[in-house]
Amino acid sequence: MKKVLVIGGGYGGLRAIESLAKYKDIDITLIDKNPYHYLQTESYGYIAGRFELHDIAVDLDNWCHGFKGSVNFIHGNASDVNFEEKRVSVNEKTLSYDYLIIATGAKTNFFSFIEGLRENSYGVKSLQRAHNFRIEFENLIYTKLQNEHGNNDGELNIAVGGAGLSGVEVAAEMAHVLQTYSKTIGDTAKEINIYLIDASETILPEMGKYTISKTKKRLEKLGVKILTGAFINNVDESYIHFKNGEKLEYRFMIFTGGIKAAELNNTIENEKNGIGQFIATSELNIQGHKNVFAIGDCVEIKDSDDNVLPPTAQVAEKSAEYVAKTIRERIDGVPSDSFEANVSGMFIALGGKYAVGEIFGYIKVKGYTAYLLKKAITHAYYLGLRLRINTGFKNRIK
Repeated sequence: MKKVLVIGGGYGGLRAIESLAKYKDIDITLIDKNPYHYLQTESYGYIAGRFELHDIAVDLDNWCHGFKGSVNFIHGNASDVNFEEKRVSVNEKTLSYDYLIIATGAKTNFFSFIEGLRENSYGVKSLQRAHNFRIEFENLIYTKLQNEHGNNDGELNIAVGGAGLSGVEVAAEMAHVLQTYSKTIGDTAKEINIYLIDASETILPEMGKYTISKTKKRLEKLGVKILTGAFINNVDESYIHFKNGEKLEYRFMIFTGGIKAAELNNTIENEKNGIGQFIATSELNIQGHKNVFAIGDCVEIKDSDDNVLPPTAQVAEKSAEYVAKTIRERIDGVPSDSFEANVSGMFIALGGKYAVGEIFGYIKVKGYTAYLLKKAITHAYYLGLRLRINTGFKNRIK
């Protein structure tokens, strides 16, 4: 029986376990500091109040029980990895392994060179920060509703720092919600402005012209104010100060402009890039350790043209499937191929029942059709989680 430890219950970690759990000669243990799996790709809808907590978080213990005894779950923080002894320390205990998969993901990189950014903004990489931002957003709408016939605060600005995938989706969903609310609470909802800010000269700088063009048009229709080529110098409690001397008054800010590897990477001596991600081998091994793999956002993954791929759930799952296959091959003594990474397509949720997407580089869709395609992908993933959880719950109460 081979022991496989998986550190991190994100998209990559769960997909790796699903791929390995079918083998009877593999014993799997999942370790995560949180007791839940966070569907971060749906955070935009949760922040804007369209989704509820149960839509974006699922219990990991019940999920693991859904494998009927072949997968164990430990709720705890993996504090130390000893490659030589093949051991991981967690909850003051030591676990041994034959193969280790590090899938700890990433966290928001509140750039230290922007003074006051971390103290005065929220991120979406953790459920807690997304939840806190949702509360702020709902409180702001409530305040506007209360002041509808009285002393109004006037226009209020919400700032979204970073016009990549996450920033665009959050800005679009909030703007759509506000547009919808204007029908019920009146013009007070229209006094809340959404600003999307990025230092790049365009939104979605790593995406194709079609996606950028259609997304920009949709954001403008929703009333999102786009500030590109805008370099933030510092942030205080009331204003975002730009390097050109201008400033923007704001009520609260969400920052999606960058990531860095999670804390565990800092404790491991190995080759890394500037944001702490592992620079792995072509087979996604930690340098010098053929039985230790890194997948998802905690590792720098490049395509065949040596371009760094975006830290998406799709890339995390593809790397997880490859690593699971490679572990099986190593157990069987079969040579493994290098990981060939690519992005099959990308959908961007743009408020309500509207999305934009490109598939396989040549199929381009927008509007309700793109929304249905994105919804189908998300629903299939969530349904798989729910079925596994239901099985696990039933197993536990027998």
